[in-house]
Amino acid sequence: MKKSFEENLARLEEIAGELEHGDLPLDAALKKFDEGIRLAEFCSRKLDEAQQRVDLLLKKDGTLVATPLAGPDDGLADEPDSH
Repeated sequence: MKKSFEENLARLEEIAGELEHGDLPLDAALKKFDEGIRLAEFCSRKLDEAQQRVDLLLKKDGTLVATPLAGPDDGLADEPDSH
């Protein structure tokens, strides 16, 4: 069964925490890093797809009005958790 965005994001956060501790042997750290990259790419694609769906839903007077979602520069974004 394919994992959800939330499951993949949770695994990515877990891997980030493991890598931040620096306790892993080099080979294991590289494998975790590779898995983390794949998870980050998956999550990024899912976020892009969600953004496209939101843009399509934001219609006004029958025309698409693209309204950007809040980004990291607006002061509203949460700081990433550090594990």
